[in-house]
Amino acid sequence: MSSLDRTSLLRSASASGTPPWQRTAAGANLLGPDGALGVTIFEEITVLSGRHNAINLGQGFPDEDGPSVISEAAREAISAGANQYAPGQGLPVLRNAVAAHQERFYGLSLDPDTQIIVSTGATEAIAAALLALTGPGDEVLTFEPFYDSYGAVIGLSGATHTTAPLRAPDFQPDLATLEDSFTERTRVVLVNNPHNPTGAVFPAETLQRIVELAAKYNAVIVTDEVYEHLTFGPRHVPVATLPGAAERTLTISSAGKTFSFTGWKIGWLSGPADLVAAVRAVKSFLSYSSGTPFQSAIALGLGMEDEFFTGIAKTLQNKRDVLSEGLRAAGLTVFEPQGTYFVNADVAPLGITDATALARRLPELVGVGAIPVAVFCHDDGARRTRSLLRFAFCKKTEVLQEAAERISKLGQVL
Repeated sequence: MSSLDRTSLLRSASASGTPPWQRTAAGANLLGPDGALGVTIFEEITVLSGRHNAINLGQGFPDEDGPSVISEAAREAISAGANQYAPGQGLPVLRNAVAAHQERFYGLSLDPDTQIIVSTGATEAIAAALLALTGPGDEVLTFEPFYDSYGAVIGLSGATHTTAPLRAPDFQPDLATLEDSFTERTRVVLVNNPHNPTGAVFPAETLQRIVELAAKYNAVIVTDEVYEHLTFGPRHVPVATLPGAAERTLTISSAGKTFSFTGWKIGWLSGPADLVAAVRAVKSFLSYSSGTPFQSAIALGLGMEDEFFTGIAKTLQNKRDVLSEGLRAAGLTVFEPQGTYFVNADVAPLGITDATALARRLPELVGVGAIPVAVFCHDDGARRTRSLLRFAFCKKTEVLQEAAERISKLGQVL
């Protein structure tokens, strides 16, 4: 194909007037003012961290493996020959384990044959749900800041991405004005709780109001609950457990964050059989099948004793506190998270208003990488979060201690 043909292909428009790749990139804030395609801030900070031998607290993945009993189960499955396609819906052993987990922790009763599918991580389940349920003329409502893949998939679907703001210091929705974000075109409300990147955990009162509004506007609720077991004090409340929610809620979670096996990409989606079937129709033509030997291993993990689940949250809370101490020592305002892997800090007390510019200098200045919160926002949200940085604390304690020591010197080197 000639250079001219390639350019023509990339510029060719869909029915909506914009090529799908461009809508996807724009939704993820990857297009510059001139329309040029850029790289993600995660890639940029990773490269800078490597160049300056910095501790990368940008991306949210652990630097140590999860329980050996789970990884050993995966090895045994591989040795036993579980190396071919799993059923598109997922192995029965994992679907049964997800059903048992939802019953055990939340009192939700699910049919593993019709109400649960296994996905290639939560990201694929979210994508399949949005592509199945939304399109041009629809609106998808998320809170802002929002995980970047939401914007990308909403853009790909052709729907319009609308937002409701989460403001510092607690990053909780304003219930008095939440309805202002809904319209008659709101088709899906995508709720990330516990929330990335803010670390907020929404209480039952807030979630119930979302359910009421979704019912009023006849919207489906899609929940991203991957940090469900990683809360520090507040109890995680699945939306599907609330009155009036089960009939319109698709619940998504995954193994990566809970068990520290993010590279396995094993997730799941559950909900009403008709909505699950619609999502499965799309999911079948994305990855079709996901990590066969990992599915049975994660099924084992979901059945682990209660002490495991409470223990991982306690350990992570201690890590949060180690890193937060260094951030405060640097003179930053720290917004203590109630859950997830992340803590947000305001650099404005240091006289800095552009956290994105600082993030690009931070690896060289103090040897630590972080992500500016503004990249998780549209224009208004980016202005509102302009001075905020997000740091991941899902690392070894000794790594976080070193990072905290480095960060504490930030005020001295600016």
